[in-house]
Formats: sequence, C-alpha cells, structure tokens
Amino acid sequence: MSDQEQAKKPKKPSRSQMRSASRSFALQALYQWQMNQSSVNEIEAQFAVDHEMSTCDKTYFRELVYGVSSKAKALDALFEPFLDRSLSELDAIELATLRIGSFELSERLDVPYRVAINEGVELAKSFGATESHKYVNGILDKLAQRVRREEIAARRNANK
Repeated sequence: MSDQEQAKKPKKPSRSQMRSASRSFALQALYQWQMNQSSVNEIEAQFAVDHEMSTCDKTYFRELVYGVSSKAKALDALFEPFLDRSLSELDAIELATLRIGSFELSERLDVPYRVAINEGVELAKSFGATESHKYVNGILDKLAQRVRREEIAARRNANK
C-alpha cells in the first residue's frame, strides 16, 4: 500500500474515543427515554438504525443505557444531596449527564473517577446549556469524593 493510500484509510478510533462516542449516544438515548418514556429496547433499536455507531463501543453504549435507565432512582439518590435545586428542576440534559456520571462513578470502578467527571463535563459542554458543564463538574466532583474516597486518597498520596 502506498503512503497516499495509507493516508486516506480512516484511522480506527482509540478505545477512549469509542467510549466517549458511546457516552454521547447514551446521553441522547437517555434524553429520549426521559422525555417520552419509550422502552429502552425500542430506543436502542432506533439508534442502531438511525446512527452511525461504528465509532462507538456498542457494548458500553448498551451498558450505559440499560444500567442508567434501570437504576435511575438509585442514581438520582446518589447525587441529589449535592443539588442546589430539586431534581424536577434540572434540565433534561443535565439530568441524563449526571445519571451517566453517577453510574460510572458508582458502578464502573474500572473507569477512573477523573475520567467519569471529565466525560460528564464534556457531554454538558456539547449538549447542555452554556454554563451547565460547571454545574455538572461540581456535582460529580462532590459525588466522587463520597463514592471514590479511596481512589482519590490513593491518587493524592501518589502525588506527594
């Protein structure tokens, strides 16, 4: 293969890029689930048809959508103490973003807490209101300090 042919060949996304794409699609799917209460199965099928999902980790997308939708009340209870308003007053994008971040912080210990927070901030920047990323950052940071206390302490000790 010539250098020109290699340059034209699309580069395969990295695992982290695929996970980020999964979160982005999951946010959109969960937004739809929150807004119209469609079944998660229907939404997943629709996404498979309507979106180019070859750049995402489909297994992770599925885990986020099913995990967040099935544990929404428990996830809400995790971050609700840190809100400055009632849960019902949250913007739907903020709510979906906080649920994804809370799911990753509480259920996916393989995802470093800083990654979970940063990905939530990036989702809020991409899809949320102008300043929502700051709000999401503050809430997820407080939640991480509660549910990932050991990981945060280990990181601080490693940096000394």
